[in-house]
Amino acid sequence: MEELIEKIKNSISLSAEAEKYLYSIIKKKTVLKGDILIHQGQVVKHTYFVIDGCLRAYCIDKNGKEHTLQFAVKDWWISDFIAIYNNELATLTVECIKEATCLEFKTKDLDGIYALFPEFEAFQRRNLERHVVSLHKRILNQLQLTAAERYNLFLLQYPDIEHFTPNYYIASYLGITQQSLSRIRAEKVQK
Repeated sequence: MEELIEKIKNSISLSAEAEKYLYSIIKKKTVLKGDILIHQGQVVKHTYFVIDGCLRAYCIDKNGKEHTLQFAVKDWWISDFIAIYNNELATLTVECIKEATCLEFKTKDLDGIYALFPEFEAFQRRNLERHVVSLHKRILNQLQLTAAERYNLFLLQYPDIEHFTPNYYIASYLGITQQSLSRIRAEKVQK
């Protein structure tokens, strides 16, 4: 928990009361590989901050195909933000793919923090800006880069993830088939 508190303190001035409140709404959680934190179709009540390990958010389309939208590693937030902000049922499933330690927040408690401690709005705005920028870059990369270029960028963003992530999760994230991923890897080795 201290890691997140320090991260917040590096971003905003945090009063003792605000810090105490944060500790009161945080639940430290160990998540095992394969555990599902959010199921597609359920009401979303929690947001997670990843201390270590790796989670992924994915959806299953009407044809039964999985689409990985996000990997969350150290210092990333993950949830189904569409469900939270639009008050809808989850469109995503959030699954642990490498044993993780997370900080779990009830979304209603996290939302309530702004009325009690307005300084948190600046911190959350920066988090949302970071998330939006990340999503925009991902969309632009999907539109403008070749599959090989997207894979190379993926390796820069997530240098160790290949050691514990099944190929079909990576291929799904990149928007390619597993066969294309294998071909790209083989060509990379030959170079």
